[in-house]
Amino acid sequence: MSLGDFIKKQFIDILQWTDQSDGVLMWRYPMTDQEIQYGGSLTVREAQSAVFVNEGTVADVFGPGKHTLTTQTLPVLTYLKNWDKLFESPFKSDVYFFSTRQQIGRRWGTPQAISVRDKDFGMVRMRAFGLYAFRVADPRKFYTEIAGNRAQVTVDELDEQLDGTVLASLAAAIGKSGVPFLDMAANQTLLAQAIAAEIGPAFDAMGLALDSFMIQSVSLPEPLQEALDKRIAMGMAGNLDAYAKFQTANAIPIAAGNEGGLGGLGAQLGAGAAIGAAMGQALGAGQAAMGAAAGAAAGAGAGAAAAPAASDSPEDRLGKLKGLLDRGLITQADFDSTKAEILRKLAG
Repeated sequence: MSLGDFIKKQFIDILQWTDQSDGVLMWRYPMTDQEIQYGGSLTVREAQSAVFVNEGTVADVFGPGKHTLTTQTLPVLTYLKNWDKLFESPFKSDVYFFSTRQQIGRRWGTPQAISVRDKDFGMVRMRAFGLYAFRVADPRKFYTEIAGNRAQVTVDELDEQLDGTVLASLAAAIGKSGVPFLDMAANQTLLAQAIAAEIGPAFDAMGLALDSFMIQSVSLPEPLQEALDKRIAMGMAGNLDAYAKFQTANAIPIAAGNEGGLGGLGAQLGAGAAIGAAMGQALGAGQAAMGAAAGAAAGAGAGAAAAPAASDSPEDRLGKLKGLLDRGLITQADFDSTKAEILRKLAG
C-alpha cells in the first residue's frame, strides 16, 4: 500500500448521516483509528444536529447545513487542543449525529389503576391511555444526561424511562386540574394540557421537548365502574318514569339475545302489567274492607241502636277477613285474632 493510499484511507473528508433507520435518536460516526482532515466537510441535514466531543467534553454543536472544518468553525475545539490559526493537521474527535424530528405515536398508559382525588367521589382509582410525541431539543443536554459514550440511542430504549416520567406526573396533574371524573370525557383536551404542563419540565431536563400529549380514554376499574353504574341508576330512580324507560332500554338488547327474543320480553312486560293491576285491585278491596270495618266500629262506639245490616253478619265479616288473608294483605296472626274475636262475640 502506497503512502498516498494510507493517508487517503486514514483521513475522513466528509462526515454525514443519512438517518435511514426509524426510531434512532443519536448515532456516533465510526471513527476507529481515523482522523478528520483539516478542511473536511460536515453535512448536517434538516431535522439533524451534530455534536463534536473531545475527550468526553462537548466541544461544538452544529445545526443543519454544510460546514467546513477549520479552526474558524471549531473555535471551542481549537481552544481545547491549543491550536493556533497556523495549525493545519488532521485531528481526532468523536462526532455524534442527533435526529431532532418528532417521534410520534408513542403510547402511554397506566398498567395499574392510580388513585387521585375527586371532588365528587373523594378518591377515585382510574386508568388512562393515550399518545404523545417528542423530539431531541437540546443535543448537548441529551448527550450529557442520557447518551453518555454510547454509540447509539433509540426511542425504544427510552420508552421505560419516559413512561415512568409520564406516570409519575399523571396523578398530580389530574389532581391539580380540578376536572371531576364524570367530566373528564368532555374535557380531555383541557386535562391533556394540564398533564403536559406537569410533564414538560421533566422532559426538558433530559434535553427533550414534549410536542404533543393526547388522552384517548379514561376509565375506572370494573368493580368501581359497576358501583358507579348503580349510583347512576339509583339517581334515575328518582323519576320513576325515566327509570322505567331506562330499565326497558337495557332489557331490550338482553332479551333479543335470549330465548323468545323480543316477543318473550313483551310477554314478560305484559305479565308484569297484569300483576301490577291485580295488586292494585287487591289493595283497593282491602282498603274498602278496612274502611267498612272502621265505619262499623265508629257506629258501635257512638251507641248506634240500629241492628247491623245483613252485609255485616259474622259470616260476611269472616269471608272478607279470609279474602284479605288470601291476598296477603294481613298476616295469619291478624286473621286468627280477629276471627277469635268475631266468634267470641257471636257466642255471646
